[in-house]
Amino acid sequence: MTAKVHPNVAVPSLGHQPAAAAAADEEPVTLTVWRKSLLFNCRGFTVFDASGDLVYRVDTYASDSRAEVVLMDAAGRAVLTLRRRKVIGGLVSSDQWLVFPGEETRQLPPLYAVKRAAAQYMRGGGGKSMAYVAPCCSGGKVAGGGGGYEVEGSYVRRSCTVYDERRRAVAEVRPKEAVVGSDVFRLVVQPGTEVSLAMAVVLALDQMFGKPSLLRSWSS
Repeated sequence: MTAKVHPNVAVPSLGHQPAAAAAADEEPVTLTVWRKSLLFNCRGFTVFDASGDLVYRVDTYASDSRAEVVLMDAAGRAVLTLRRRKVIGGLVSSDQWLVFPGEETRQLPPLYAVKRAAAQYMRGGGGKSMAYVAPCCSGGKVAGGGGGYEVEGSYVRRSCTVYDERRRAVAEVRPKEAVVGSDVFRLVVQPGTEVSLAMAVVLALDQMFGKPSLLRSWSS
């Protein structure tokens, strides 16, 4: 099965620009997401396009206890960084994932915040609303005025949809046919949607609902 999952894993040149940088064409972008790192002793993800070429990768060492996950392109350059932040409101505490450009989690403000939906809107991770994605303003706080996304479905079953504020489906996680297990699945991104953002949402969902998590421990 391994040969079928990653058919073209040759190291790309530094000038290589992934075709999935943005789904700007009329056709959706379909990626095969493998919940496994190609590096030894690493946890992570390996992502291929429809031609079998490596597009994205996540390589996280088990001993790394930082509360962040870096999405890299095929050449190993950081595209987005997800960093966990604990939010305390009243008697309830929750955590959200902030999406930063590149590896800049200290100097630049986050682009988006991905927050798990409240328990009353979920049924064991299989309810309607799973998570919300909100744009952040320059101060790093969640911005008002719309422009966010809602994730519905079940990540555990690899069947969920990302909707924009007009209730249009912009990305979907689907089971991959003829594959036993849930470690290999498809990510379908509609035209006009940033593919790297859709992949960042997948990484956040995996931290919230996946078993086991990429990171065994965290602190923030």
